[in-house]
Amino acid sequence: MSGGLLILALCLPAPVLLADESSAGYAPAERAVVGTVQLVLGRAYLESPGKRPLRLQSGAEVRAQDSISTESNGHVHVLFVDEALVSVRPGSILEIERYDYKPDKPAQSAVKFNLHEGVTRSISGDAAHNARQRYRLNTPIAAIGVRGTDFVVSANAESVRALVNEGVIVVAPYSEDCQVNALGPCALNAVELSENSLQMVEMEGSSPLPRLVPEPEAGNNQSLQDDVQVALQDSSDDDEEKSAETDIVLENLTSSRLQNEVALLNPSGPSNSNGPADFTPDAPISVQTLTQRQLVWGRWSGGVGVEDLIALNADAARQGREITIATNDFLLFRQEDGSKRVDRSLGVVGFSLNSAQANYTANSNGRSVPMVVNGGALNIDFIERQFNTELNMTHSLTGDVDFIANGTVSDGGYFNSRGENHSMAGAASIDGSEAAYVFEQLLQGGSIEGLTLWDSE
Repeated sequence: MSGGLLILALCLPAPVLLADESSAGYAPAERAVVGTVQLVLGRAYLESPGKRPLRLQSGAEVRAQDSISTESNGHVHVLFVDEALVSVRPGSILEIERYDYKPDKPAQSAVKFNLHEGVTRSISGDAAHNARQRYRLNTPIAAIGVRGTDFVVSANAESVRALVNEGVIVVAPYSEDCQVNALGPCALNAVELSENSLQMVEMEGSSPLPRLVPEPEAGNNQSLQDDVQVALQDSSDDDEEKSAETDIVLENLTSSRLQNEVALLNPSGPSNSNGPADFTPDAPISVQTLTQRQLVWGRWSGGVGVEDLIALNADAARQGREITIATNDFLLFRQEDGSKRVDRSLGVVGFSLNSAQANYTANSNGRSVPMVVNGGALNIDFIERQFNTELNMTHSLTGDVDFIANGTVSDGGYFNSRGENHSMAGAASIDGSEAAYVFEQLLQGGSIEGLTLWDSE
């Protein structure tokens, strides 16, 4: 079906609105668990009715009427009881108004989300596939219904934009025929968008109707769809280590496309942004500045390559420091003063990105080009010995790419992660005030390698 059709009132049934199922009237006797948080990066919070917001952690239970909010570095994955997956991107507020899944009678299920602001990605589960007329995602100015789909939507009080990776969505403005407290897609003044249409749908507050516009750099999504399905099948595995790797695989497989979508949907960035951040130095950081840090990168060869912006030659980097990790090209040196253990009493430490360098090397010609690193997050739990991280990068050859990983932390403050298409290794300073890691990520047409430096928040 073409994505460019304006849907008339006769093309779709009226939205489902029963007297006892409106937003105001629906109040389940028990707020059963409807999902589990699979991944948390940066700062994110869960707010339940009548309770104060709580800092989210992986494994947290989610119930109907809960809201998930993320700060500028926050990113949350929720796996629902029907195998639906929802990703809440940075600077977003998503309310799970209703999640009534009936596994014995899935066609009678009802699902409703409210995206108050920000960006979310939704991959439909059994409920949405079997009860399409009882699924709704509300934004401040428009309602979105689905036909079993994978879509990304960005919304604020003035605009809505959406892209479809798989399936079909229906976007319509609110009216007497499209009420906020209804379920299902609306028919009047609705626009339908399908996969492979090379378009996205947008609606501005000044315009009464949604419209279809070309999607820049749109491409074939079939490989993405296949990868997502494999990752979702794997996520049902009971083994915790396998589940954690599934999160990494899913996000790594889709991050380039998803980050590109977010940039298209929200081209101006967060409302409080003064422009895109860039943590890649314009010129190599001086020896004096880098050697003031506890953690310093040095290159094996003893010389510094033209691409090295935050690394010194090994001789300069090792002064007063010990080697913590080593790769084929780099060494990470750390001040230790006799101690090689990081105290567990530091608890959970969030780190902000200080500086980074990343280079993309194409398989076709072996040429290496520097990338812009425009954001990231790193959290280390020294009590449970766990970490998670995200790094956001971009280049015209690759589009926007996320590096995402999590794993364990040793008593010495060393941490690492390895997967089919990524590897990384790093360490924290003994006092927990700094961290650093080296990483590599494989892409379809090449690979990215880079170094990072972090400071505790």
